[in-house]
Order: sequence, then structure tokens, then C-alpha cells
Amino acid sequence: MLRRDFLHHTSRAAAGALLASSGVAKRLAAIPALPQKFSAADTVTLGRTGIQTSRLAMGTGTVGVGHHSHQTALGIDGLSRLLLNGHDNGLCFFDAADSYGSHPHVAEALKHLDRTKVTLLTKSWSRTAPEMRADLDRFRKELGTDHLDIVLMHCLTEGDWTTRYQPVMDVLSEAKQRGIIRAHGCSCHSIEALRAAAKSPWVDLDLARVNPVGAFMDADPDTVVSVLREMKSSGKAVIGMKILGQGTLRNRQDEALRFALGLGVLDAFTIGAESTAEQNDLMKRIATA
Repeated sequence: MLRRDFLHHTSRAAAGALLASSGVAKRLAAIPALPQKFSAADTVTLGRTGIQTSRLAMGTGTVGVGHHSHQTALGIDGLSRLLLNGHDNGLCFFDAADSYGSHPHVAEALKHLDRTKVTLLTKSWSRTAPEMRADLDRFRKELGTDHLDIVLMHCLTEGDWTTRYQPVMDVLSEAKQRGIIRAHGCSCHSIEALRAAAKSPWVDLDLARVNPVGAFMDADPDTVVSVLREMKSSGKAVIGMKILGQGTLRNRQDEALRFALGLGVLDAFTIGAESTAEQNDLMKRIATA
């Protein structure tokens, strides 16, 4: 079994056990009602990037690994139709990644849209400068666009990543100066990497795992949220992911959405629907949360 698959299996088992505990049940029940109404299509500004987009990003990487995900399993036509359905309902934030294999699917949807009205986020596993330069060229070709709104270093785990991968960061900084990308940042998969991201002035945007039960997260919710508050206070954009705990909270969606919306720290969040019915239901739940 590959290490990533092993970690996924053990994390899912731990999340299931956690959700079954009485303490977690009490925590879910204690999530307060929201003081205001929200919509998935609300226009939000991502930190200090100047990028305005929808509150809900359409994720394309549920269990995304090896250039495959639950969303790409829908096929290019199926996933592009799902993205277009979301766009028809005001969602203009597309969340892609090389490792999900979702670039062709997003490219197909973009053929039918005004590119200037779509926020395109993608992610690279590159850990050297030449690899990142090649990825930026390849990604734009695959997506059929001359620029990428947001490019993230994907799945960082090292606490010293801001020094270890400085050459990669420099490539993204140069791309931003040249207008090839509008913002750069990271997605983190350890609390050490997340803390490093919070302290780095280079990070424009962080994609962080957060939900009320700690499923597939870098640490317990209180610890993660405290780091995200540090990020937010420094002007970074904070985008939430794993809002439903990668399916762990599928039957407790309302509580999970109230938690995310009530934190006051997320500029936006990404969730990967797997059908138009699921996507439409999610948008309705956010409106009534």
C-alpha cells in the first residue's frame, strides 16, 4: 500500500471513530446559529490579492490523486456540465489541480464562458524551479488560458518549506510580476507547514483543511483555527477545504457549513460535488444555514 493511500485509509478510520464519540456529537450540536444570511454565490475578496470571486469554489479533487478524482470520473463532458451548472447559479470559482487530472475538464467548461469572469485556481507538486516553470507553461496550455489566477504549491508537509523550496517560490513570484499568475500560495498537510505559511510574507493565499470534527485535518480544530486567524490578521486569503471532512460529515452537512461560515476567518471555501443534484442541494443548504 502506498504511503498516501495508507494515510488516507488510517485518517478515514480515525475520522469515523472521532465522529462516533459523544464529545464530537456534543460539539456538533453546540454550533450556534449564524447571525446573518450567506449565499454560495456571494462575492468575496480574497485577502489582499484584489481577486473577487464566489464564496463557494467548485472542487474537482475529492480523493484526488494520480490524476484522478471522484469528479474527473464523471468524464470531461460530465464534469464540465457540472461546472457550468454551478456557474449558471453564480459560482465562478473553479478549484483544479494537476494531481486531480481535472485541467481538461475545466478547459472544456471555460470554452463556454467569459474567462474574465472565472477565478481559476490550480496546484502544482513541483519542488524545483525548472519543474515549476514547466508546470506553468503546461498548465496554461492544458487549461486553454494565457494566465492563471491562483497557483498553489500543493500538499506541503515540511515545517521548513519556506526555505527549502525558495527557488520554487521565486519562480511563482516572477510569474506574478509578469502577469502569468495573479496570486500564489500553498495548500498544507501538516500543522508545521501551516504554521510556516502563516508566518511567511510570500503567501498570498492558503488552502487549509478545516471542519468541526478534525477529519483529515492538520491538527484539532481549535489549533488549526488559531493559525488561520493569524493568517487572516496578516492579510492573507484563507480558503477552507475538507469542510465536510471528505465525506465524514456527509450526513451532518448543515452543522459543518454553519461551522465554516461562522468562523469569520474563511474568505471562501471549496467543496467538490459529484452531481448537479448534490451541487444544487449544497447551494440551498448554504443559503439556509
